Amino acid sequence: MRVIVTRPERDAQRWALDLSAFGLDAVALPLIQVGPVADPADLVQAWQHLADYVGVMFVSGNAVAHFFASKPLLAPEFMLMSAIQTRAWATGPGTARALLRAGLAPERIDVPAPDTAQFDSEALWQVVAVQVRAGARVLIVRGGDPPGRGGAGQGSGREWFANRVAQAGGRAEFVLAYQRCTPQFSTHQDQLARQAATDGSVWLFSSTEAVANLRAWLPGQSWVQARALATHPRIAEAAKKAGFGVVGESRPTLPDVVASLNLVGQTAS
Repeated sequence: MRVIVTRPERDAQRWALDLSAFGLDAVALPLIQVGPVADPADLVQAWQHLADYVGVMFVSGNAVAHFFASKPLLAPEFMLMSAIQTRAWATGPGTARALLRAGLAPERIDVPAPDTAQFDSEALWQVVAVQVRAGARVLIVRGGDPPGRGGAGQGSGREWFANRVAQAGGRAEFVLAYQRCTPQFSTHQDQLARQAATDGSVWLFSSTEAVANLRAWLPGQSWVQARALATHPRIAEAAKKAGFGVVGESRPTLPDVVASLNLVGQTAS
C-alpha cells in the first residue's frame, strides 16, 4: 500500500519519512504551498504589542515558524517568563512542538491533552476558555487563503474560536503569518496523482484546502476508486464530497494515523 502525503512540502517530507519508518510506502505530494506574506507590517505590529494579549493562538506549525521568523529585533521576548505574561495556545501536539523548537518553555504553552479525541479549535477552547475574561484580547495567528479562494472551509474552526472569545467578553484579532497557494505541479506529479486515483493508494489529507486544490488541479478525474484518510471530520466530509470511494478518519498523531492507514488500505472501494 502506498500513502500519498499531501501536507506542505516540509511537513510532507517529514511525515513521509516517519511513515516509512513504520514500513509504509509513503510519497510526498504537497497540495499546498506556503510562503511569507508580502507585507509583514501587521506581523511587526503584533510583535510590538504582544504583551497586550492574554494569549496567542497558533493554528499550525507553519503559523509558528513564520510568526517567529518575522520577529523584529527590539520586539518583546516571547520566550522569557519575566518579559510578558502572554501565553501561547496550540491547537495540537505538532503546533506545540513547533513552539518548543521556537524556544518557548513548556509551561508557557497551552494545548489539548494527548488523549483528546480531536485536536482542533474546539478542543483548545476547552483548555483556555478560563483565561478569557471581559476585555481580554486574543491574537490568532493564521495563514492567508489563495487569491480568489474563499478559504475552502479552512478557517471555520478559527472563526468558531473567535466567536467564543467574543461571547466570553473578549476580542479576537487575526494576523496573517504566511500565505497559502496551490503548487505548480510537474508531469511526474500529474502521473503519480492519476495513478493513485485507481491503484489502491491512500491519500492522507490534513486540510480541506488540500482536497480543494486536488479537485481544482484534476477537475475531470474520478475518485470513486480512490481511498483517503482524513485527520478531522470536516476534512473527511470534504473528501467524500470530492467523490472518494473510501474515506477514513484518524486523530492526527503518528501512531493513530499508521493504524488507520492500515485499516483504510484493507477496505475495498
